[in-house]
Amino acid sequence: MVYVDKNLECKDCGKTFVFSANEQEFYAEKGFKNEPLRCPECRSARKQNVRNNRRDNNSFRAPRKMYRATCSACGASTEVPFKPSGEKPVYCRDCFQRR
Repeated sequence: MVYVDKNLECKDCGKTFVFSANEQEFYAEKGFKNEPLRCPECRSARKQNVRNNRRDNNSFRAPRKMYRATCSACGASTEVPFKPSGEKPVYCRDCFQRR
C-alpha cells in the first residue's frame, strides 16, 4: 500500500500537523487502526504528564510495615516485610542472597 502525508488537526491545541507516510506505514505495521489525535508536542506533553502522575501517586503509598525477626542461618537481628509465623525459616538480606 502507498501512503501519502496527511494534514491532521490536534484535538488539544488545534494546530495542524503532518501525519507522514512513514508514520502511517509504522501505524499499519503495528496494527493501529486510528490516526493520531494529537500533534507530537501534545503527545509528548501528555506522556510526561502521565509519568508525573504515576510518580506522584506512588509517593502517597503508605510505608510498608516491617517486622523484627532473627535470621535462621546466622542469628542476626533483621526486619522483614511479613509477619514471621515460625513455621518457615526467616533469613537476613545477606543470607537470603546467598541461597
